[in-house]
Amino acid sequence: MCGIVGVTGTDKTLSILIDGLKKLEYRGYDSAGVYVNDNAGNDYLVKRPGRISNLEAALTDDVHGLSGIGHTRWATHGEPNEANAHPQCSQDNRFYLVHNGVIENYAQLKKEYLSGVHFTSQTDTEVIVQLVDKFVVDNHMDTEAAMLKVLRLISPDSSYAFVMIDREDPETLYVAKNKSPLLVGLGDGYNMVGS
Repeated sequence: MCGIVGVTGTDKTLSILIDGLKKLEYRGYDSAGVYVNDNAGNDYLVKRPGRISNLEAALTDDVHGLSGIGHTRWATHGEPNEANAHPQCSQDNRFYLVHNGVIENYAQLKKEYLSGVHFTSQTDTEVIVQLVDKFVVDNHMDTEAAMLKVLRLISPDSSYAFVMIDREDPETLYVAKNKSPLLVGLGDGYNMVGS
């Protein structure tokens, strides 16, 4: 069972993400990762197979941010390795997405809409983030409209909780859910989500 955490609005983002993922450790997982953005043009994606301690060991002192997303993955599509760990990103590195659940029609969506896209993972999650990117770039949609279009294309039999960051607007967390739990927390000066 996957665990996801998202935070925006605090310089303690990375520590909140790691603490949140540790609180979800009981659920079982095979990889962990974080994406953080300092809202000034610097961002960091760090993913590792195995325990959260492997992820922590890979975090250098320069990894910091005011917004971010984190994930612990229980593999449903693709083997448990770094490429399949979340967050998954679009081919132009603009969008970063974490996902709890299963997209039932991901293969159909990939075939119908993403034939020219280079995929770096075997996950259903990457299909979703690549679709958002395609609709933003090719159809000149804004991020929210693209996400809503993707949600309408996903089979209603799917289960998901998504948290996504657009590198061009890192202060905003885009969230959506169907069947999977997702909680939104409003903090003192910052906000967070978790599933």
